[in-house]
Amino acid sequence: MNQPARILVVDDTPSNVKLLADVLTARGYAVLTAVNGPEALAVTERDAPDLVLLDVMMPGMSGYDVCRKIRENPATAMLPVVMVTALDPTQERTKGIEAGADDFLTKPIHQPEILARVRSLLRIKALHDELTDLNRMLEARVTEQVAQLERLSRLKRFFSPALAEAIVSGGADDPLKSHRREIVVVFLDLRGFTAFAETAEPEELMGVLREYHAAMGQAIIAHEGTLERFTGDGMMVFFNDPVPVPNPQERAIRMALTMRETVAALVTRWQKLGHDLDFGVGLAQGYATIGAIGFEGRWDYGAIGTVTNLAARLCGEARPGQILISRRLHSAVEALVETEPAGELTLKGFAKPVTAFNVLRARTPR
Repeated sequence: MNQPARILVVDDTPSNVKLLADVLTARGYAVLTAVNGPEALAVTERDAPDLVLLDVMMPGMSGYDVCRKIRENPATAMLPVVMVTALDPTQERTKGIEAGADDFLTKPIHQPEILARVRSLLRIKALHDELTDLNRMLEARVTEQVAQLERLSRLKRFFSPALAEAIVSGGADDPLKSHRREIVVVFLDLRGFTAFAETAEPEELMGVLREYHAAMGQAIIAHEGTLERFTGDGMMVFFNDPVPVPNPQERAIRMALTMRETVAALVTRWQKLGHDLDFGVGLAQGYATIGAIGFEGRWDYGAIGTVTNLAARLCGEARPGQILISRRLHSAVEALVETEPAGELTLKGFAKPVTAFNVLRARTPR
């Protein structure tokens, strides 16, 4: 139910106050009263009236002084004020407008006129209040959207644009909190890059890296992988985090195949320029602890666990053009790809030899 509009009647003559209060109360308005300027300002600040009927001639502080004080206060600067006087209306009207009054009435009060003026000014105030609320809501939305854009920009450092937008819109939990999940990890790097970097001109080196990063980035985004890091020629990508995805093993293996095919074309061109480079990949499946790693001002998104070490070691063992996968991952993708045993590999950090498989090609659908 809407509350009645509050009207403050200010007059040092009790009979005038009672007359106006009775007229306004009969029309359903809530009436506040004050008998002098300081009291009027105190009531205005405390009770927030919707309109003020303000007598001009009062002892100590005139109605004009009160009106000026009301206008000086940002909280009441737009409060409707109607000046009421028995003096010469021609001269007093000008003074009232200069003081900031919205309207002017002369005594004796004509009831239909004052009610019409009150209704008109209250309509204007209601529209102003509505506009103020809309502006406040707009400012809040803009502030919220700016915060979302800042968060989106931050998340895009770690995730694909689509995934970052899903996180910001609430379609995924906050991934930067530490959590544990089963993932598929892919490590890849260029073979011969260290020797190439020692002899190549800086422009050649950066040109190769730009081509390589751009091609690998397209494959990562297309398969909805999460780029954990890249250091020069090396990259680590994982699947099934921060948002679980269907068939992370299939996505990972198909991305690796796409990357090998793409790099093969780049290698052919690089070799024509005299650059002896190639490509190797290692993949593994397992549980890892994942979340933000770093310190204030420099955060990275990282995965820690045996699975990341295994993928990295397999990548290190891969010969040019090879994609080596762990036994566990092989069990999940053997229907998708043709493989051959790569033997029992002795890997740094692993007490026992590790069974690995070399991915030859994707199987042809039957």
